[in-house]
Amino acid sequence: MTLKKVINKIHLWLGLASGLLVLFLGITGCILAFQHEIESATQPYQFVAAQNIAKLPPSKLKAIADAQLPGKHAHSISYEKGKASEVVYYGFDPQYYDMVFLNPYNGEVLKVKNMNRDFFRIVIMGHYYLWLPPAIGQPIVAGGTLIFLILLITGIVLWWPKNKAARKQRFTIKWNAKWRRTNYDMHNVLGFYMTWVAVFIAITGLVMGFQWFSKSVYWVASGGKQLTEFYEPLSDTTKLTTNRNAPAIDLVWLKMQEEHKLVGGSLEVHAPAGKGATIETALNPNTDTYWQSDYRYFDQYTLQEVPVTHMYGRFSEASAADKIMRMNYDIHVGAIGGLAGKTIAFFASLLAASMPITGFLIWWGRRKKAKKEKPKVVKSYKTLSGAEQRNKNNIRVIKV
Repeated sequence: MTLKKVINKIHLWLGLASGLLVLFLGITGCILAFQHEIESATQPYQFVAAQNIAKLPPSKLKAIADAQLPGKHAHSISYEKGKASEVVYYGFDPQYYDMVFLNPYNGEVLKVKNMNRDFFRIVIMGHYYLWLPPAIGQPIVAGGTLIFLILLITGIVLWWPKNKAARKQRFTIKWNAKWRRTNYDMHNVLGFYMTWVAVFIAITGLVMGFQWFSKSVYWVASGGKQLTEFYEPLSDTTKLTTNRNAPAIDLVWLKMQEEHKLVGGSLEVHAPAGKGATIETALNPNTDTYWQSDYRYFDQYTLQEVPVTHMYGRFSEASAADKIMRMNYDIHVGAIGGLAGKTIAFFASLLAASMPITGFLIWWGRRKKAKKEKPKVVKSYKTLSGAEQRNKNNIRVIKV
């Protein structure tokens, strides 16, 4: 058996084994590509008219939101020009994920939302975990993504034309041919064009799915350095401070406003989760992506900035490898390229979802054809009838 036949077998059986999963991930990926645009068009409570007055500080917004969700811990409070402030709540024991949308100028409650019932949240949980416990679902999705990457590589090998005469056929679809031929061309031609985008979607998916893959990518990007795991910096609990004229979270928020005159972008302030936690801030100059966010951490008692060594620190201090890893999600959904990038990611996901269908039809058609054209077996050519002798190309003869 030749090498290309072996690759063909690998491509076939891996495709049959992972087809339904690839189809599912492709469809959900299409939906998630335009998540922000769809939410902006269908959720008017996200927006408020900009006013020429001061916004309420995070402690005030948090107190108003806490009254809506008693007993739950507020994780963060966000500010963005022309947008409602979002107070995010989530916990693990018990498990909850809620958001309260507020008018940042007067504290009016615009919407209280259980995110576990949100359409896109449900789609994301399916795309990441197949709605299974993360410890079970994530390895399945990551494994399917790895198989998909192998299919992309083997598909290019099988697509590669043997000679110049075959090149034109590899780039064109015969729409006026029989459906089997058109389906074959669609699988090969569209698969070829899709591969060059889908390979980045697959690789970025593996970075999120496998720790060993994520560390390997960082090691290559950094020239041999190890990835520092994310950790929460701590406040110094020996320096308790009580003589303040405002809550610590408000003072940090004011400090960030003074340092950064926000014209666009967003500012997020995280409420400390305990006595030893710090106050985290996230300043994002471009809310269409996440990778440029500037993350800073402040001691909740001294208000001094606490430095970190992982990649989610100050953007100006991030290395090239850190920035590449930060871009991972934005590359995965196409947001790194703006609206054009999302459109490309959408169609790449759509074509990826179609590959298991066209591939299965190719396999099924060949299987039926092989059964239909199964040769007859006779003992001697002399025993054939006249009609059978004329059709002897479809008969295997055994001489005795």
